[in-house]
Amino acid sequence: MIPQPAQYLIRIDDLCPTVARSRWERLHELITEFGIRPILAVIPDNQDSDLMNSEADPRFWGQMRRLEAAGATIALHGYQHLCESLGRSLLPLHRHTEFAGVEESVQREWIRKGIEILHNQGLSPRLWVAPRHGFDLATLRSLRAERILYLSDGFTREPVLRGGVTWIPQQLWGPVHKSKGLWTICIHSSSASRGMVRKLGSFLRAYGKQFTSFERVKAEYTPRSPGLADMLYEVLALGRMKASRFAKKRLR
Repeated sequence: MIPQPAQYLIRIDDLCPTVARSRWERLHELITEFGIRPILAVIPDNQDSDLMNSEADPRFWGQMRRLEAAGATIALHGYQHLCESLGRSLLPLHRHTEFAGVEESVQREWIRKGIEILHNQGLSPRLWVAPRHGFDLATLRSLRAERILYLSDGFTREPVLRGGVTWIPQQLWGPVHKSKGLWTICIHSSSASRGMVRKLGSFLRAYGKQFTSFERVKAEYTPRSPGLADMLYEVLALGRMKASRFAKKRLR
């Protein structure tokens, strides 16, 4: 059997009406130029002042509807993006998160309200993206209760089933060529530099045929319980990320 080349997903985070408009539009142009079908992680009711980068754009919700109609997948990106909890996340990448450690009934209410807001804007969220990778077992139970059965996170190389939810891995924060596996590249809409957008454009020109979509991943992969190799790979990936962050802090 001929080995299958790597597949890539693009995920664009922190989308809301006050997104940094010029930065987002550069990413939007790439979506249109290459016909990619990204995951668009939309904050239902943004209250994070760090993401109030422009005046609220009255065209934002219509643009999200048009992109969804063209094949993009809408993800529920938390509720208000207020990361004030110190609860321990299943992926211990950040101390402060929005959901991890919050009472389960509150988490479920936030998820329910977030879905309702997006539905009222004519959008159909298909999966979950946690602000700052912050979620716990209560989050998974709440997602299942609200019929969100997919999330984008984790460091495996194929989708796995954990806590009754399918985890589609998200391991990259910029384009990196890989030989095999499924790789999600996360780009933050309000902080993507011109250099990052140029790099992503070059990567799309070189490997555009290997880009996939949430719907194709859902159809082509059967999620499985993570094995020992998956868990070891995740531990090593988390270790590398923490070491990299520590090194960057020492250089400041």
